[in-house]
Amino acid sequence: MTLLTSWVESANSADTDFPLNNLPYGVFSTDTLEPRCGVAIGDMVLDMAAVEAEDLILLHFDPVFDVPYWNDVMDLGPDAWATLRDRLTDLLATDSPDQAKVAPHLVPMADIRLHMPIVVSEYTDFYAGRHHATNVGTMFRGAENALPPNWLHMPIGYNGRASTVVVSGTDIRRPNGQIKPADADTPHFGPSQRLDIELEMGAIVGTSTDMGDTPSVAEADEMIFGYVLLNDWSARDIQAWEYQPLGPFQAKAFATSISPWIVTKAALEPFRAATPEREVDLLPYLAEPKPMLYDIDLSVIIQPDGGAQQVIARTNYNTMYYSAPQQLAHHAASGCAMNAGDLLGSGTISGPDKDARGSLLELSWGGAEPIALNDGTTRSFVQDGDTMILTGHAAGDGYRIGFGACAGTILPAKPTP
Repeated sequence: MTLLTSWVESANSADTDFPLNNLPYGVFSTDTLEPRCGVAIGDMVLDMAAVEAEDLILLHFDPVFDVPYWNDVMDLGPDAWATLRDRLTDLLATDSPDQAKVAPHLVPMADIRLHMPIVVSEYTDFYAGRHHATNVGTMFRGAENALPPNWLHMPIGYNGRASTVVVSGTDIRRPNGQIKPADADTPHFGPSQRLDIELEMGAIVGTSTDMGDTPSVAEADEMIFGYVLLNDWSARDIQAWEYQPLGPFQAKAFATSISPWIVTKAALEPFRAATPEREVDLLPYLAEPKPMLYDIDLSVIIQPDGGAQQVIARTNYNTMYYSAPQQLAHHAASGCAMNAGDLLGSGTISGPDKDARGSLLELSWGGAEPIALNDGTTRSFVQDGDTMILTGHAAGDGYRIGFGACAGTILPAKPTP
């Protein structure tokens, strides 16, 4: 697909994340507007509450856009999502007959504040990137036993905390927790010294299932409302002491950051990527009826306190072994009810090369190979004052489908008792 042109001139730039082909959904406010739903177009945001009040968009007999979340729209289902996208495209396309009515409801991005785009019902994080799982397993168990025995058969995951999912730009407090160094007999309580990021994609579940329902992979794909960038902040030293036998807990519960714009599945449809090669056949309930991953270029950027930004890793979402629809289908395979607003983290996205690793744990190989920064310092893990930024986009013919940034700055830990 080529660029769809808009009367919003900034949307026609090859460099914008938000052309007419994209139309991602977010929540914004200004000095005079309370938080409400908005759609990004070029360097502007369309006030959805205002266009709904003008009867330019009617999805439901009750208003659905005058609230600070997109959950009400998700509840209307895939047919309504398609109707909304078609109507937005008509309103914002070049030569739209409604340009004069719509134009007053565009707000410059420079004047807005962004908020969480959804109310997160529940959050599940997966461990579905083969390169990441192999790297981490090699570090801790050796290359021969890098992957757990179940890894090639199902997407492994754990239930995280919806309460600490925050929007990009939210500062992150360094967590305290129990830490037991290898040379110590007992643990101590204090700030994590091995604070890390995980470069992930987040899939937002848009339709619910009842307890006992078991959607197929194809049905799960239709349930997904859209995607965001996701950083599952991780305290590796806290995790090392606590994770056996039940998996991550406080090492992950303190914060997860997401990008502010939900990129719809429809916008990503032209960028479907090939199905991964598998040496072990998946059980039939996990089989993909068509390619389920996307070709999305991803970057990890660090900005030291007062310093310049530096890219430290580049990879692609198409390196994943399990897709979001497979993760969702597996999550529900036992009859577990899924809710609109559930957030599924992909797991760390790492490529085959050293500079394509999606965590500092891998980039520094557990601290043994510190990362050299342009300012002359090094990093094995994230320091106080560092801002970590994730970016991503799918590249089309003369346009790109971007997510905006997923960023967070680390504040010092609170004093311990």
